[in-house]
Amino acid sequence: MMIEYKEDEMLMLSGIQHFMFCKRQWGLIHLEQQWAENRLTTEGEILHENVDNPFYRQKNGVHITLRSVAIASKKLGLYGLTDAIELIEVDNSENAITHPKYPGFWKPFPIEYKHGTRKSNEMDELQLTAQVMCLEEMYNIRITEAALFYWENKHRDVVPITDSLRSLAKKIAEEMHTIFSSGITPRAEKKPQCRSCSLLDLCLPQLMNKISVNKYLKDNLYEEAT
Repeated sequence: MMIEYKEDEMLMLSGIQHFMFCKRQWGLIHLEQQWAENRLTTEGEILHENVDNPFYRQKNGVHITLRSVAIASKKLGLYGLTDAIELIEVDNSENAITHPKYPGFWKPFPIEYKHGTRKSNEMDELQLTAQVMCLEEMYNIRITEAALFYWENKHRDVVPITDSLRSLAKKIAEEMHTIFSSGITPRAEKKPQCRSCSLLDLCLPQLMNKISVNKYLKDNLYEEAT
């Protein structure tokens, strides 16, 4: 039997990125409501300021581009906003939607914008897949592909929405709900990616202090020696 989450049980879809990067980071943000900025998060916010305009609509021939569309899935228990959805005009209603401002049938093609380059794991693909699954549930359609646009190299990667990605997105959503229901933030584990985390000084203050002291000694001793 398929579980359907209630409105007050819904979690932020964007949390998939945090969860895949580090479950503790996700817990600090989504359970403890802690947040901090670093260069990477600031640059990402600047990028999305230029992308997430809910009033932006562009019609280019047989394409319409929508920004910041609200989406949700009771089956996944996730909600959020898309960066962009291209609506591609098609001849019939199969796996298509209608739009109140534009006559005809339109096939949704979600696009997620990312600040950097393609990741070594599937965190970007999973966030995109969850967006697709939300749209499918909302409109009772099937979407077979979407895209990730990487700002650093100005490249769009088309992503096939496979059954394996769908299963993994469902599994990750279930894990997020299990941890959220427990109310317990996962324990800290020192990993290579910790140094790029904006929550490092909140999560591992001892490591942060050690880095700061080592950097100070290295910089100052080097200057004195030269």
